[in-house]
Amino acid sequence: MGHPDFRIEGKIFATLGYPNEDHGMVKFTPEQQRTFLKEAPGAFDSCAGGWGRNGATSVHLGSASVDLVRAALEAASKNFTPKRKKA
Repeated sequence: MGHPDFRIEGKIFATLGYPNEDHGMVKFTPEQQRTFLKEAPGAFDSCAGGWGRNGATSVHLGSASVDLVRAALEAASKNFTPKRKKA
């Protein structure tokens, strides 16, 4: 799609520049999404449709502090645990 993304073992948990350069997206659990929407409604918004109902959340980067974006990235990344390598 041409925009930067953040991955763990090939699975995207966040992107930058979607839907435009002022936004990013993080993949939360629905519970995490509710928490971030409640805490910072001007910075976070549910993405459209089923994608949003499953936790995909738009981040307005101009409205979110660095600490808030960092917390969102940390929360989203913890939803993707690396697979253990077989011994």
